Amino acid sequence: MAEGLRERKKRQTKQRISDIATGLFLEHGFVTVTVAEVADAADVSVNTVYNYFPAKEDLFLDRGGDVVDRLARHVRGRREGESAADAVLRELRADVEAVSPTVGLFPGWADFMKVITDAHALRSRLWAIQQEALDRLTVTLAEETGAADGDPLPGLMAGQLSWVHSTLMAWIGTEMSRRREPAEVSREALALLDEMEELLSRKVLNYAVRAAG
Repeated sequence: MAEGLRERKKRQTKQRISDIATGLFLEHGFVTVTVAEVADAADVSVNTVYNYFPAKEDLFLDRGGDVVDRLARHVRGRREGESAADAVLRELRADVEAVSPTVGLFPGWADFMKVITDAHALRSRLWAIQQEALDRLTVTLAEETGAADGDPLPGLMAGQLSWVHSTLMAWIGTEMSRRREPAEVSREALALLDEMEELLSRKVLNYAVRAAG
């Protein structure tokens, strides 16, 4: 369905507010900048800001919803004959090879992470996003495999796939915080993914294979 004019304007307004807020947070720090200052810089009311972003933390971590659903989405989109782990590894490799900002491969990553590490509220919100992502992945794996209520396997498998993702992100974050070139970090991250795949058991690698047809 094509995006209507109203929806496009709302999306553009939301993105503009987020971009302006991010710039202010990067320059002055998350704690120092108020929502009122963001509203003033964006030439909108405080109520408008809160209409788009229920909490101040959402102004900086505005892609939280995408992060929550990312691994689950990879699993839902797996190909015929492909397991959940295969799909996640394939998608992560594609993002790393593309030097994608979604995995932290951009020059400003160090500055972005400093804002988070300097603000307890952002660290807490990031942790909550990670937990939501794990829960979403567990539910998705249970649905995709038809697991019975109380079956621990979807949660155990979700933990393994979440480990791959979080370990990759943490390693990239550390290297990018050293202000290394994204392309260089990308090459080494691909090797790290290979190492992690070798550490996964056959049971993990063969879980939730999508049947043909």
